[in-house]
Amino acid sequence: MDLNSNQNFLPSPCFVCEEELLEKNLQLLQKVQNEADVKILLALKGFSLFSTFDLCREYLQGCCASGLNEAILAKEEFKKEVHTYSPAFKPNEFEKITQISNHIVFNSFNQLETYKDQIKPHNSIGLRINPEVSTVEVDLYNPCSPYSRLGITKSEFEKNFTLHTSHLALIEGLHFHALCEQNVDALEAVLEKFEKNFSHYFNQLEWINFGGGHHITRKDYDVDALIALLKAFKSRYPHLQIYLEPGEAIGWQTGYLEATVLDIVQNGMQIAILDTSAECHMPDTLAMPYRAEIRGASLPNEKPYTYRLGGNTCLAGDIIGDYSFDTPLQIGDKIILEDMIHYTMVKTTTFNGINLPSIAIKRKDGTIEIVRKYGYESYKDRLS
Repeated sequence: MDLNSNQNFLPSPCFVCEEELLEKNLQLLQKVQNEADVKILLALKGFSLFSTFDLCREYLQGCCASGLNEAILAKEEFKKEVHTYSPAFKPNEFEKITQISNHIVFNSFNQLETYKDQIKPHNSIGLRINPEVSTVEVDLYNPCSPYSRLGITKSEFEKNFTLHTSHLALIEGLHFHALCEQNVDALEAVLEKFEKNFSHYFNQLEWINFGGGHHITRKDYDVDALIALLKAFKSRYPHLQIYLEPGEAIGWQTGYLEATVLDIVQNGMQIAILDTSAECHMPDTLAMPYRAEIRGASLPNEKPYTYRLGGNTCLAGDIIGDYSFDTPLQIGDKIILEDMIHYTMVKTTTFNGINLPSIAIKRKDGTIEIVRKYGYESYKDRLS
């Protein structure tokens, strides 16, 4: 590992996670835990930079995993509670999942029926519920969209509850997830429906998992209202342990992706080609889509010099967007794409043979530690 105090020596492209900003988020989450008497887990699907787990472990209670590999990472690197949910577990992986998981959440009664005989005494078993209410606007990220495969609806739950009465003693918790980077008012609406439909089962449970999508560390999030909502729920059901598992709230605005201008071409406008890629390194800019913020840049034509920023793949649509700058861009200039730590690093690919960005951590003392570099072997290892 390299230790550099001068950022100019960073490899390019490179994700840089800022430890001071990460700890600020963690401290706010700890406030919620302490004041509302709940447990907050790190959702690895949104943030799995295990080089920071020594810090995260000081504040959070464990990790939630979406399958075997994330569960192993949680067990090996986080070393606290492991909560594992999958839309459908694979038979050749489930035995290992039971060995390393504290909570296992099934997506259906069929899955519970399939794996009930493999459950270990230390496994606390839950079912995922589809609360059938959501204010998520983009269906790609809406777990409660019509015909969603995620979670059990009220009608299906009640039908299977009767059919599988012999298994009810196994169920210790319910899990719901209906949010995506939203404020507490969205949780309030979901919780009202969830409680109305399922509270008559709560007496036989030990815990409820409120899932993710809680944008707690965003500047305009009403943290006090969240604490009040959680405390009110706890007052109604004091025997229940409450879990939240935000992904974006941990890594939100904790770092950036630094890239370099490789070339500038002209085709109706100035087009800067970077050594990063929307398709490979920040796919949500195309899938969601959303406009990435760039340090020192503005909307097109707001500043004197406007450029289209493109990635270095052969995909025609590998376009980050159009931005304006105070001065002309030059080959070799650095471009800082803000807030590229949560739900970005976990989605990178090596499409077109493009190298994955290096990963660095800016420590609280200002030094920068390069914790991972990628090259040909990382590309080759994904193929055969």
